[in-house]
Formats: sequence, structure tokens, C-alpha cells
Amino acid sequence: MNKTWLVAKREFLSRVQKKTFLLTTILLPLVIFGFYALIIYFTVKSTDDFKVAVVDNANIFGGKIASKDDISFVFVKDESFESLKAKVSKKEFDGYVFVDSNFNASTNDSLVFVSGKTVGVMTRTDIQKRINNALENQRLLSSLNISKKTLDSLQRGNDIKFSTLDGKAEDDSKASASLIVGYISGFLIYIVLFIYGAMVMRGVMEEKTTRIAEVIISSVKPFQLMMGKITGIGAVGLVQFLIWICLTLFLRVLLPLLIPGMADVTQPGAAQALETAKGSGLLTAIFSSITFSTVCLFIFYFLGGYLLYSSLFAAVGSVVNEDPQEAQSLMLPITMPIIFSIVIMQSAVNNPTGGLAVFGSLFPLTSPIVMMARLPFGVPSTVPYWQLIVSMALLVGGFLSTTWLSAKIYRVGILMYGKKVSWKEMSKWAFRKR
Repeated sequence: MNKTWLVAKREFLSRVQKKTFLLTTILLPLVIFGFYALIIYFTVKSTDDFKVAVVDNANIFGGKIASKDDISFVFVKDESFESLKAKVSKKEFDGYVFVDSNFNASTNDSLVFVSGKTVGVMTRTDIQKRINNALENQRLLSSLNISKKTLDSLQRGNDIKFSTLDGKAEDDSKASASLIVGYISGFLIYIVLFIYGAMVMRGVMEEKTTRIAEVIISSVKPFQLMMGKITGIGAVGLVQFLIWICLTLFLRVLLPLLIPGMADVTQPGAAQALETAKGSGLLTAIFSSITFSTVCLFIFYFLGGYLLYSSLFAAVGSVVNEDPQEAQSLMLPITMPIIFSIVIMQSAVNNPTGGLAVFGSLFPLTSPIVMMARLPFGVPSTVPYWQLIVSMALLVGGFLSTTWLSAKIYRVGILMYGKKVSWKEMSKWAFRKR
């Protein structure tokens, strides 16, 4: 155990102390957010209010067009084409809509919007939407003597509440929050398995191609070397991952303070969506879904999945020489279960009690991703205790089994050079009695 710790410490420090680690971990996110901030800054500075003059001689708008955000409509009277053009040229208005007294809205006549500058696609769509909404509202009033607001209230359906047999209510916000938390948790583990598993494989390949492993093997057992590399490289990846999360959260909080109005540019309607989420209880439900037990289980499946797959990646790295294509062909049987996990997870978040979701949450190669998609829906209401215990036990057993088999492959492959190895030959090494 002491030698395993020494190998892990060496792997961790040798990578963390490199300049490339600092550049990719700290400088790269700062550069990306710097460019992001500059784009937002110039976008905010170049965003002006768009003022539109409306001459409604046919009274098709009823003197009202909704003005929101950066677009405002001003109704004017006793204006001609020439006077409107003059005011647009003097930049009193950015554009105008002139409705002749003979205009007939029921025949779908076209309206002409005249502007003094090129109108962007989003602004054009917004203007068109507001004018059409105003016309629709006036048609409803003139034809049916009913407002659009009243019509929308008549078309609104009744709320349907869901409940279980024991009388426990299940609202939409809780179901949506469980889906969001489950999907994000499963996807995070999916990313970690791919990125840091491949990092372990490259670390093993590096020592083999530089023949450093020949020297280390003389004083450390192959199993201790493999476990040390898995632990050390995994710790590097976890530290990098945590730094990225902290930097992202910090910069996301800092940018709106430095650039007022950023949310209006980057995410139109974000404030309305946030208010809707608050009103529906979605944000509260999301935070209530992230309990202490959920966090602990996330850490367990995170570590279990990483250790299981990193041992397999280490075994592949030990048999690969210097040909990258050889590594890609050997990685396929390892990456396929990870990809299948994402496919099963998409089914599990929609039907967490289905047969496919239960199987995926018990099978060790898919359980780290699929089980995390089911857990936010509730234990034991959705995930019975026996399924959770069996899943955790199988994951631990799967890690021990893959580590034992990978160690046997690692012991032979780390000292083999100049030969292209297949999975058939690797299986012989794994199950050979010694």
C-alpha cells in the first residue's frame, strides 16, 4: 500500500507541477471567458433602442401595439410619407409604419415597414410578431367582440394533479426537477469516465513507450503500479474538474456585475423564464432533490465508475505500443457500454421504474450513469432499497473483478514491445492460471 501511495503521489505531483497543467486548468478558462466578455461588452454597447412611428389612418391597431424591451411603438397623427422620411433621416425615429385609410386588414393586405438602417433578423422577427399580435387582437374585438386575453383564458385547460396509492402528491415541478437533476448527474459521470479514463490510458502508454516502466517494475509490483497510476491520475483529473467548476461559477457571477445588461443580450427572456421557474416551484424542487444522501451516492457512483473503467483503460494502455489506431480499436469494447449507458439514461429519466432502467442501474458497466438518473426521483418510492444495495454491491464487485483481470493483463502487456495484441490474446492473459 505504501508503494501504491508513492506511485500515486508521483503521478499527481508530476502532472500538477507542469506549466501545461496551470495553462489548461486556469489560463484557458480565463481566456475563453475573456473573449466571451468582450463579445458581450461590444454587443451591449452596440444595442440601441429601436423607436418606431406608426400612422394608423385606418385604425386597424386601435391605437395600441405592445412596446417591450428595446422596441417601442409611437402613434403619430397628421404625418405624410415625406414628413416621416424626414424624421427618420434626422433619427427622431428608427423606422415607421404607414397605414392608409383604405387599408383592409381582413383581405390580408401587406404592411410596409420603412427603416433608416438595416434591421437585424431578431429585431425584424420581434417587430413582425408585435404587429401581428396587435392585428389579431383587433380582429377578435371587431368580429367577435372578445379580447385575445379572454380567448386565451377560455382555451386554458384545467390542471391535473397526480398522486400515488398512499395519497402522496406528485406535482409537475418535482417530476421536472428530478428529471433535470438526474440527467445532469448522469451526464457528468459520462464525461468523467471518457476524459479521465483516457487520461489514465495515455499515462500508461507514456511510461511504456519511454521504457520508464521497466525500471519501476523492478521495485514495484505491476498491480501496485497500475493502482498508483489510476489513483494519482484520477486525483489530477478531479482537482482540474473542481477548479473548472469553481472558475465557471465565479466568472458567471462576476460578468453580470462588470457588464450590466448581459443577461438581456446572452439569453433573451431569461429573466421571464427565471420568474416562471420560481412561480412554478421548479427551482425549489431542484434544490430539494439535491439531498445529502443524493450527493453521497453521486460521489460513490462517481468513484466506482471511474475506478472500474480506469482499470480497463489502464489494461488497454499497457498493451499498446506507439500506434494510436491500435489504441482506438482496443478502446471500442470499453467505450460502447458508456455510450449505451447514455442511451439507457435517456429512457430512465422518462420512465425510472421501467425494466430497461432497472437493468441499467444494476449492471455494473452502466449503473454509475443510469442509477444517478433514477435516484433523484426518490428512494424507496422509485428506487427500492434492495435495488440500491444490489447495485452498489455489484459495482464494487465489478470494480474488484475488472481490477484483478486488468492487473493480469497489465503485468504481461507493460513489458511487451513490438507486437500487436488483440482482445482474444488479452483474454488469455487475464484468465491464465498462475
